[in-house]
Amino acid sequence: MIKQALPLERCWIQVLGITVVWMAFCHVPPACVGQTPAEGDEQAIAQANSLSRAFRAAAKSVIPTVVTVRTTTRASVSRGDNPLGGTPLEDFFGTPDRRHPMVPLPGMGSGVIIGEGLVLTNNHVVEGADTVTIDLSDGRRLPVTNIKTDPQTDLAVLHVKSDEPLPIARLGDSDKLDIGDWVIAVGNPFELEQTVSAGIISAKGRSLSSVERTRFLQTDAAINPGNSGGPLVNLAGEVIGINTAIFSRSGGYQGIGFAIPINLAKWVTPQLAESGSVRRAYLGVNIAPIKAERSEELGMAPNQGVVVENVIDDSPAAKAGLQRNDVILSFDGRPTLDVADLQEIVERSGAGTKHDLKVVRDGKSLKMEVVVEAMPENLGRTARVWNGSPKFHRDEKLGVAVMDLSDYMARQLGFQGKKGTLIMDVDKSRPAGREGLAEGMLIYEVNGKSISGVADFIEAVKDASLTEGVTLEVLTQTGSRSVELKSN
Repeated sequence: MIKQALPLERCWIQVLGITVVWMAFCHVPPACVGQTPAEGDEQAIAQANSLSRAFRAAAKSVIPTVVTVRTTTRASVSRGDNPLGGTPLEDFFGTPDRRHPMVPLPGMGSGVIIGEGLVLTNNHVVEGADTVTIDLSDGRRLPVTNIKTDPQTDLAVLHVKSDEPLPIARLGDSDKLDIGDWVIAVGNPFELEQTVSAGIISAKGRSLSSVERTRFLQTDAAINPGNSGGPLVNLAGEVIGINTAIFSRSGGYQGIGFAIPINLAKWVTPQLAESGSVRRAYLGVNIAPIKAERSEELGMAPNQGVVVENVIDDSPAAKAGLQRNDVILSFDGRPTLDVADLQEIVERSGAGTKHDLKVVRDGKSLKMEVVVEAMPENLGRTARVWNGSPKFHRDEKLGVAVMDLSDYMARQLGFQGKKGTLIMDVDKSRPAGREGLAEGMLIYEVNGKSISGVADFIEAVKDASLTEGVTLEVLTQTGSRSVELKSN
């Protein structure tokens, strides 16, 4: 399962052995041909020592810029174990909540200094915290005076004040990375401060369902709980990523970690630091990749572009004349081979600017112009459409986010043979949270109407009134219950 490398209060504390794997040189270089074994060994050792010096130099340059982020959060009343522990939905919810009243909860993550008085970390490291401080590598502790976050990329900028100049990390170019490049991860796993681990870039462009607008770098450098927010660094000592999540069935490192590319952070963080929010542009379409099963219908090769599944009324796409089943091949000449390509290009293009689209409609090539607009605040939190079917929906009125129940999740949660929509997030300040709804519950009825998925849920709550009350029938792993949601 995918899970964030969360601060320690949200993670299982496990005793893990720390294994450092050094890759051996598998062949003798041509220069060693004809040499005695001793001479060949000396050259191999010299090459290994050269690589070791590169790691040493990179670590030495970045360690002074890496900070420990400490948080304190007021405790909430215990709701028992998270019912999603050990299931794929931990990607959304983290680890079991075992909180007790009146006991402040400490948390810990990592961060990196990217400017005078500016620390970059993950949103999930500081989310919900009442107090945040940072510890510098020289032992000083500084209070955080301001926090700006962007949950859609899981990035946060912390403002700190220091009487002395702070060491600032050098930022690299994540677009220049290639699979196989050496990297090191620096952070504070399991409270082991200033820990360095080594690995390579395993893949690029990975997507995680818990972070909407990030295409991650994948690495096999060891990342564990407490590493979140720390830098991923190349051998030149430049930060090329922010360590964020791991794939794990145990809660600890299993060889697959994910980092936010630094080029995305370069675009997000100045906006957060200056205005406190990220300004994104949008087209107003729901899109999907061209899979093999639809390629013949569309007359396109798989992964040749993205297909428009829906056009939002009065959006830039609607005004430009885009239609359902149009295939978008490029945006300003840049190929759009998958959904994330187009999303990333559009969002960074600047509201109010004009752009060229290359589109295929009914087998004919078209050129279109579109003027992108500022993304509405709640656009990213409404229903997502995939092949014409909503899969996720956040209802701000009730304060609950739901998703379709897959066969796999039904088996994991004990809901085999049941129909409904699965709660994946609850706003504790809204009616759903106040009435005790929690992640992992299954809503199967709304105001007497049976619910088999997200589409039914959207329709059932559309005209529901909190003044009159909204009655939900829900299943938990221990039975069913009826909950009435009403406004205060």
